[in-house]
Amino acid sequence: MTKNNVMIGFVSIGLMSGLTACSESSGDESADANSEESIGEQVDYEIIGIDPGSVMMTDIEDALNHYDLDEWDLVSSSEGAMVQELDQAVENEEPVIVAGWEPHWKFTSYNLKFLEDPDEISTAENDVHTLVRNGLSEDLPGPYQLFDQFQFELEEQQQVMELMELEGMEAEDAAREWLGEHPERVEEWTEGVDEGNGEEVELILENWADAEAATNMVRVMLQDLGYEPTLNEVTINAMYAGLASDSADAMFASWLPNQQPIYDEYDGEFEDLGPNSTETQTGIVVPEYMDIDSIEDLHEEDES
Repeated sequence: MTKNNVMIGFVSIGLMSGLTACSESSGDESADANSEESIGEQVDYEIIGIDPGSVMMTDIEDALNHYDLDEWDLVSSSEGAMVQELDQAVENEEPVIVAGWEPHWKFTSYNLKFLEDPDEISTAENDVHTLVRNGLSEDLPGPYQLFDQFQFELEEQQQVMELMELEGMEAEDAAREWLGEHPERVEEWTEGVDEGNGEEVELILENWADAEAATNMVRVMLQDLGYEPTLNEVTINAMYAGLASDSADAMFASWLPNQQPIYDEYDGEFEDLGPNSTETQTGIVVPEYMDIDSIEDLHEEDES
């Protein structure tokens, strides 16, 4: 596997791939219950995905093949387009199937569940790791200690994401507001960290909401400590390559084992500080009113 053909889409960490379903309460019978069409026919046999080439997308493709869902297509898209499809469908109680992951603000906006994957083809438990370039502990001991002490709960990260997505705040502003409301966490993460004197710190991330939330939390704390952090959004491959080439100092979105192939490609060319969060999940989202609980239900409906 080359460095250029692996992109990891995603969810932030025990991570579990699967299929997810979203529920909305309503006094009316669900749209698919009133339809004589199969679930596949209702959504044109399409699952709206995220970035092409990600491990999550590959795992879902493998699951579709494993369960003989030959008529189904996993459509490459983006996080924004996926969320838009989900929003519109839920608002109108229409059937939709999209790729999804947790932490993500939509899990607090809607009641979501992961569809069962009996043979665990698209299921894996993951942690999200903090990676830094080799030599950072000697060059920037203050930031290194902050990065090492930065461990958070998914609920905390998700609260920052809500400010970003639901309140329309910029990621940096959302992180600063949340940190201002939780000084005890700031004190815990910055305990014993040396203050800076304008030293530059290069943080690298993929354009995912969860990565933006975590990275901007670190950014704000570095600023308040007297450092000059900069953020550079790149592809997942470029994050690892940036650390390996010493052109970046840290990343906070290494999903393992989901990103294991690219991690192994660069192993030894960075330092792994361990998980910053756990219990993340990835999968596919469908509304509860579609009345399915398992990937196998797509196969059964397809043949009905």
